[in-house]
Amino acid sequence: MSASSGAPSGNPAGALPSTLVCAGCGASPRPDDPYPFRCPNAGAADDTDHVLRRLLDVAAAEFPAGDGGTDRPNPYLRYRRLFHAYHLARAGGISDEAYCELVDRLDGQVAGVDGHGFRQTPFFRADALSDRLGFAPEGGVWVKDETGNVSGSHKARHLFGLLVHLEVMERLGRVDPAHRPHLAIASCGNAALAAAVVAAAGGRVLDVFVPVDADPPVVARLEQLGAHLAICPREAGVPGDPTYHRLRQALDQGALPFTCQGNENGLAVEGGFSLGYEMADALAGGPPLDRLMLQVGGGALASACIESLTEAVALGALPRAPRFDAVQTEGAWPLPRAFARVAARLPGAPTAADRREALAFAATHRSAFMWPWEEEPHSIAHGILDDETYDWLAVVEGMLATGGSPVVVSEETLARANTLAVEATGIDVDETGSSGLAGLLDLRERGRVGDRERVAVLFTGARR
Repeated sequence: MSASSGAPSGNPAGALPSTLVCAGCGASPRPDDPYPFRCPNAGAADDTDHVLRRLLDVAAAEFPAGDGGTDRPNPYLRYRRLFHAYHLARAGGISDEAYCELVDRLDGQVAGVDGHGFRQTPFFRADALSDRLGFAPEGGVWVKDETGNVSGSHKARHLFGLLVHLEVMERLGRVDPAHRPHLAIASCGNAALAAAVVAAAGGRVLDVFVPVDADPPVVARLEQLGAHLAICPREAGVPGDPTYHRLRQALDQGALPFTCQGNENGLAVEGGFSLGYEMADALAGGPPLDRLMLQVGGGALASACIESLTEAVALGALPRAPRFDAVQTEGAWPLPRAFARVAARLPGAPTAADRREALAFAATHRSAFMWPWEEEPHSIAHGILDDETYDWLAVVEGMLATGGSPVVVSEETLARANTLAVEATGIDVDETGSSGLAGLLDLRERGRVGDRERVAVLFTGARR
């Protein structure tokens, strides 16, 4: 998990409160690397899952408390002391005031492109939805509504954190702002739109690799935002997402990963921590959640929520983490397949040590647990149809640690859940954005969620 265990009582002189460590091999980027996005051993001829995680020394950090975020509505300011970019900035001599000015400036530029910047998004008990699902008054469904966030989804959270990091590197003189590499992303929807908004706000060139069936309105908006598009057809006999293959080629040629795939950019996952921090803020002082339903495509959203809420517990902001359940569709479910293979290595009543051993084996034998879906996936929840769950290991770890499990939902359940979401809340969320609710609907109908449970769902994207 992201919060360091057994942390020392203080930080050694010169050490940062946060570090980047590969979950597979334990390696870290060089301290002076301005682009510490991938494990330095990524690409090695081994079977290790080289994915960087940001680890926090909880003894050297503090969760902001008191006002629920009203004094600093921008999450990248309110939670700045928990972010790696802030730690690098302060260690490099940038004052707290100067860092806040940098974030404020970038946020203003985002508002100039998209109409508004980053603010805490709503998180509330959805009374009508809870009643429709038969929950008792002390239980129910809490909705985190991301449909009004920058570019209409949660995706910009991941990418704004990256933009802040890039700006800090320029401010510290570690890179030349006159020779900025292109940014690159593989996406056909919300991630691409978010990347295009944030890149335009930062005055950066963005290359977007999209599939042949990309939604025409999305393509038109990307072009309007100045993104450079490349259409990527599938090739017979070549497994995996063709847009991801093209992204890898661009990165090998010097582009920077401006993507929500944690295996290509571990700091993108950290940018999404702001969502979990906001939930922890809202829950502070009250009853904790019992369960969080997480829709999973590439896995960055799920791993960000799992790691940030686990950190909030370690920092004393929450008494315990919820059970994490991950939702995928019948169109493609590589994560449940991997989870089952890890779980098969555990004894009947596994200890924490048993889980660590099984996860360590999985981390160094990736191809036995995670590989591209064999068929081209299709679903109305197209935003979670990644051929692979790139951040699978962190999500499996979070489920095992909390007693959660994966859920595979049908197209019929996805459609019913979306209709229910819109009717009961008035939020025009799309089928991808309400797919976590589809998982809850599935579990409720199978009697696996009690009437008094407090369950959270994320409405992650607005209907286009």
